Parts: sequence; structure tokens; C-alpha cells
Amino acid sequence: MPTARHTAVTSAAGATAAVLVALLATTACAPGGHGPDDPVCPNGTIAFGIEPYEAPDKLEPAYQLIADDLSDTLNCEVDVQIVEDYSAEVLAMRNGSLNLGQFGPLGYVFADRIANAEPIVSFGDAEGKLSTYTAGIWVSKDSPVQNIGDLRGRQLALGGVGSTSGDALPRMAVSEAGLSEDDLTMDYTGGHPEALLALKNGAVDAAQINSQTLTSATAEGTFNPDDFRRIWTSDPIPNDPITIPGDANPELKKNLREALTSLSPETVTEVAAFLDVDPPGPLVTVTKDDYRSLFHLADELGMTPEDVE
Repeated sequence: MPTARHTAVTSAAGATAAVLVALLATTACAPGGHGPDDPVCPNGTIAFGIEPYEAPDKLEPAYQLIADDLSDTLNCEVDVQIVEDYSAEVLAMRNGSLNLGQFGPLGYVFADRIANAEPIVSFGDAEGKLSTYTAGIWVSKDSPVQNIGDLRGRQLALGGVGSTSGDALPRMAVSEAGLSEDDLTMDYTGGHPEALLALKNGAVDAAQINSQTLTSATAEGTFNPDDFRRIWTSDPIPNDPITIPGDANPELKKNLREALTSLSPETVTEVAAFLDVDPPGPLVTVTKDDYRSLFHLADELGMTPEDVE
């Protein structure tokens, strides 16, 4: 199923992953005598990769709060890496450059299939349950488009290739509405904020805007929902898992899971706000079973690991 757009994106992803490998190789020596199999601090540093679902300059300080508390709990430096896109993060985990990686739900499917990533925690709500978000398709308030079927012959802005809410689910909705991909123009804008901006600027007839991006943009005052209209909403999507390589030291998995779930809700509040979790609870334990619906989605769309390689 890869297209020219896929090739362009994934070529860049490969380059990004190679750079990430090189950067992390410079810290591969073991400060303080920690070896690669250390069950708390492998090679003296825990490399934590984050998919850039928001602007990196917003994500980095929010995740640094988590990294700082995790570093204190484990007595081990946690190095936050905002990667270029989710496919680069998948490749970095496969190449052994990451000890932890947060993926979008569909990104995790490929991280599982390519890199044997294992989910250990995700973001809990105030009741201690796994939080969710939704995908959506929006149009301007005065648009004649009332439903997805009305998008025939029009432009739909998507986020990034392989994104759960920014690619796969909107394309599935288009298909279920009886439209083929040739019946409309679907353009990848490079991310969720970019898709929203394309609609706001009148560059497209419709755009995917998930509930996470909607919440952030509304809070920042950069998007007024009253000026637009949602024509489609997905079923709830389980929130992003934080994963660890499946072949990691079992004691390291246990220690990281315990350390992550012991973080206070205040520590994760800034990140949780990006993920539409308000108010947040502590991080909660998750397993592959929590994301089975995303494996089904990837198979329904005929997506394969080659789509991100």
C-alpha cells in the first residue's frame, strides 16, 4: 500500500533514526559502571523517545517533568528524545537506541511488529482507568459539507502517514462512507496542528482534528470551535502506550513499570493535557490486549510494517 508520500516520509524517518543512533552511541559508555544489562540504569542512561504529536518545543518541557521525577526515582538519568515522527521512533527502538518509547496507538502496532515493543503503562483518568480520545473530521461552520459523503471532489487534510487519528481512522471513515481514495483529495500535512491550520486558513475543505489537538488549540486560543463544525467522530481510542523493548531485562521492565506508575498525577499533568486527559490520574499498567482494536484497524486498511520502513 505504500505511496510516493509514504516513500518520502519513511526515507526521512530512516535518516532520522540513523542520526538518533549516532547521537545515542556517544553516550553508550556506562557512567558510574552501569552496564547494558543493568536492571535499573542500562548503560547509565534511559533513552525515552517521544513521537511529536504536538510541536517539539511544547512537548520537551512537559516530558522533562516526567523524566526528572523518573530520574530521581531510579537514580538514573532519563534522556528525552523528541523524534521526527513515529516511524523514526519505531526504527530507533528496533535498532536498540531507545529504552522507552511513547507511541500513538497505531504506531505501537508497528512498533510491536517491527521492534517487538511491549506496552507497560499509559495515561489514566481520575478514576484510574485507561484514558481515551477520539478522531474527528471538521469543516467550516458555513460549509455545504454535512457528512463524509459530501467530501466527494473536495480536499481533506490528514496529519502524518500512519497516525491513528490523523490517517488511518479518517481513511477508514471515508471508505465506510462509500468513497474511494480517488473520489477526493487527501493530503498529508505533516502533523495534527498542521492539518488544523490548513482548515483554519481555508486551504482545504475539511481536516482531521482529534480531540487532543482540539483541546490544546482551544486552550491556547488558536482555534475557535464555534467557527467550525464536526461532521464525523470516531469511537474512543485507547491513549498512547509507553513501551519498552520486549527483550529487555525482565527486572528492568518491572522497575520501570513501578517507577512510572508511582509518578504523581501532578507530574504528568502537562503531558496529560496534550492527550486530552483532564483531570489525570496516575499512569496505569497496560498490555497488548488493550490495543487489539488497533491491530484490527491496521489489518483492515492493509497496512504492513513496510509502510513505515
